[in-house]
Amino acid sequence: MQCEICKKSEATIHLTEIVDGIRTEMHICENCAAEQGIALKSQIPISELLNGLLSVQPTDEQLRGRAGQAPACPKCGFTLEKFREKALLGCPCDYELFKEDLSPLIKKAQNGKMVHCGKVPSKASSGTKKEVEIANLRQKLDAAVKSEDYETAAKLRDKINQLE
Repeated sequence: MQCEICKKSEATIHLTEIVDGIRTEMHICENCAAEQGIALKSQIPISELLNGLLSVQPTDEQLRGRAGQAPACPKCGFTLEKFREKALLGCPCDYELFKEDLSPLIKKAQNGKMVHCGKVPSKASSGTKKEVEIANLRQKLDAAVKSEDYETAAKLRDKINQLE
């Protein structure tokens, strides 16, 4: 995709802005971004990312459930107290260990969603798109089975079999 400003270079920066429900996108190259004064960060520290997503530090009320009695992670020694101080986790196991305490924060940051949906790049192969669709259908199937909606589950199962 070509840069929308210089029309010469490959666009490597994709900006999306939603104002009053209207979405606008801009695709520009690094040089034009620098000229426009758009700051580029190749890596954002996880603590900064979490703070931006949550827009507030977790409160004592949000983490009160097990803050005093929660065990430390057996792999990294991380505790909820450390999360309260740093707003980042120690290892992937912490997500499962502290799931009960982190769920309200994640739901708040992700508009009530707890499952990563992601996007499929427009240039992805049809096989990749099909795999993503099957994965999404399997998640819906699991949810339907858990909620005992067997009619929907059967339809989803049939659709998955058809795609496979």
